[in-house]
Amino acid sequence: MAMKIRLARGGSKKRPFYRIVAADARMPRDGRYIEKLGTYNPLLAKDNEERVQMNVERVKYWLGEGAQPTDRISRMLEAAGVVAKKERANPTKGTPGKKAVARAEEKAAKIADAAEAAAAPAEEAAAEE
Repeated sequence: MAMKIRLARGGSKKRPFYRIVAADARMPRDGRYIEKLGTYNPLLAKDNEERVQMNVERVKYWLGEGAQPTDRISRMLEAAGVVAKKERANPTKGTPGKKAVARAEEKAAKIADAAEAAAAPAEEAAAEE
């Protein structure tokens, strides 16, 4: 039997809440599961301790039994230090687009101009004395 550690959605419309569960891979997303391992609340702030709560001992047990975590769960386990971080093969996804690069260059130019303008009056005042 192929086991998965995955998210099962709960909550109401536009107010998601997920249970981290160990389930048979053939079961539907919100269907029958073997064991509830924790919760995930994406509406909370990323630095909030209650955003992701899981029973690490049981997660390790299921990983030892051969359960495969989904991508989102594996990222949560990496953040918790349960599994080693693995390389992902999409290096261009995180690079900024053309417009974002242009905005960053404009912002850098404005900061440089402001620094020059602030330095110029100080030089003129020193030259007058």
